[in-house]
Amino acid sequence: MKIPSFLMLIALFLINSSTLFGQVKTYANLSYRLIQDVRNDKDVSQMLDSLQNVEPDVLVKELDNDEAKLAFWINVYNAHIQIILGKNPEKFDDRGTFFKEKQFYIACQHLSFEEVEHGIIRRTKAPLGLGYLPAWFPGKYERKMRTSGADGRVHFALNCGAKSCPPVAAYDYRRMNEQLNLISEQYLNNHSTYKKEENVVYIPRLLQWFSADFGWFKSGKRKFLAKHGAIPEGTKPKMKFNEYDWTLLLDNFTEV
Repeated sequence: MKIPSFLMLIALFLINSSTLFGQVKTYANLSYRLIQDVRNDKDVSQMLDSLQNVEPDVLVKELDNDEAKLAFWINVYNAHIQIILGKNPEKFDDRGTFFKEKQFYIACQHLSFEEVEHGIIRRTKAPLGLGYLPAWFPGKYERKMRTSGADGRVHFALNCGAKSCPPVAAYDYRRMNEQLNLISEQYLNNHSTYKKEENVVYIPRLLQWFSADFGWFKSGKRKFLAKHGAIPEGTKPKMKFNEYDWTLLLDNFTEV
């Protein structure tokens, strides 16, 4: 029986839809929904099981660019901060141990917050190296999952559970660049003070702790601040860093 041409066209359209519109990123989308359900106090146990049991090679194949990697890993990081500290807030009393301890599974790998932030999201950076020093001998899992390089804007998207941390948003890989710009501008607007008369700008401590992620020299950091509205274009103020408030604060959500 001859198949009508219009049905053949529909079949070809369906077969090639993934090519036309891009691969459906199941786990990136799942991480987006995870944040939303955590925010709304919904049961996320099935989502966590899916994230835990996906094969590493499947996840690597899906997260095929930095936008997808950043959206996925920032969502996963932020969600687990809320989940773990929501159940056990006393863990935050020893922050050094808290961030180093392996506490959750993603793609069959037992991970710590430090490994996700510095190894995967920041591409194998030494946690205490101000962004200038690499971490040595990353494992196979990290090498497969990590981004192509450190992006200073992620520090305004990652929430560590403290009062001075940036708020939590749900990140969509299709809008990642836009969302990172928005959250950077939002956080800097709320946590920076430019004083023209003194030629000084008071900025978040994050720009000191991860200095090289924002630019290796002061000029690079000023360019970053100007781009995101913290100082006027063309100015060269002295940069001073605000104190960081480590008081535990959960359920700090925003929209971007």
